[in-house]
Amino acid sequence: MTVSAPKPAVKPRNPNFSSGPCSKRPGWSIAALEGAMTGRSHRAKAPKARLQEVLDRSRDILGLPDDYLIAIVPGSDTGAVEMALWSLLGARGCDVMAWESFGSGWVSDIVKQLRLEDVREISAPYGQLPDLAQVDPGRDLVFTWNGTTSGVRVTNGDWIADDRDGLTICDATSAVFAMELPWHKLDAVTWSWQKVLGGEAQHGMLVLSPRAVERLESYTPPWPMPKIFRLTKGGKLNRSIFEASTINTPSMLCVEDHLDALRWSAESGGLAGLISRSEANLKVLEEWVADTPWVDFLAEDRATRSCTSMCLKIVDPDLAALPNDAQQSFVKSVTGLLEAEAVAYDIGSYRDAPTGLRIWGGATVETADIEALLPWLDWAFATCRENAEAA
Repeated sequence: MTVSAPKPAVKPRNPNFSSGPCSKRPGWSIAALEGAMTGRSHRAKAPKARLQEVLDRSRDILGLPDDYLIAIVPGSDTGAVEMALWSLLGARGCDVMAWESFGSGWVSDIVKQLRLEDVREISAPYGQLPDLAQVDPGRDLVFTWNGTTSGVRVTNGDWIADDRDGLTICDATSAVFAMELPWHKLDAVTWSWQKVLGGEAQHGMLVLSPRAVERLESYTPPWPMPKIFRLTKGGKLNRSIFEASTINTPSMLCVEDHLDALRWSAESGGLAGLISRSEANLKVLEEWVADTPWVDFLAEDRATRSCTSMCLKIVDPDLAALPNDAQQSFVKSVTGLLEAEAVAYDIGSYRDAPTGLRIWGGATVETADIEALLPWLDWAFATCRENAEAA
């Protein structure tokens, strides 16, 4: 019979380990929104300056090339990705890489909605990366940098050809601000405010390279283009979108909140500081997993482990042998117990992913909170295991 672990005495100061929307930056309070330009037109001079500040601060922290364009777009990362897919694809064959649910979703949209005929899916099961060598530089490429629902990331961009003819469209929503991106390898990059910097939902970001702009101005897709996806006007790029004139109305409350996060990011050492904070969270979790026999990382190769969406699987032999619905029930009992204790919220695996835990380790999460969480994971596992044996 399993012996219960002692109940820990110290709880995380912040129990928010959700993978989206993610934890606010340390020390955040509603006071951060006091300067928000609510009740104003986002096209007025002062509010528009706030939008431009979001673009400028993002560009500066991420180190975007001077000739790359950046915009705030509707619909969170999903909207930004769809805007890129609908606007850029169709001029040549397309490779789509998928190793988790969001990558698979882009495959489905490209094949079933855009109905492109020349599409190659390059896929791998959860926990693995596809064979990157299969990517053809003569074709467009769509991929996620970090698999948010699998905890598997690409480690660099060396596999993307510098002299490629196709465009690279990268969903980087759980990677930007936590991982180095080789911008010269990427032509359209998307993310959302609610991931690494813990912003509010519904606002997406889109970065375009000069090669992506050339595609927009030289190729017109054959399908009707919804208004919120339109990046061109009269056959030319609508540059006002990349100069703080958003396609639709943004929330100035959310803008103020994101500016607060960007200012905190600069004060925390910029991109290098953000990456260091996230990698420190991964290191603590790795050390615990190495000493914990009932759990392991979903990512099979240590080099590909995500430092943001840290996905775990239960490898205890008795539980791993149970049917999937029984495993899911057990994990729900573990996460429910942690939530009842106000220790950890929203750390169950994504609905399409293998049953397990997913702990957000992005830069807004304090390493001390990850450290405080780990004894509670052991306690909750042992408690639920004992309860299951007694039932």
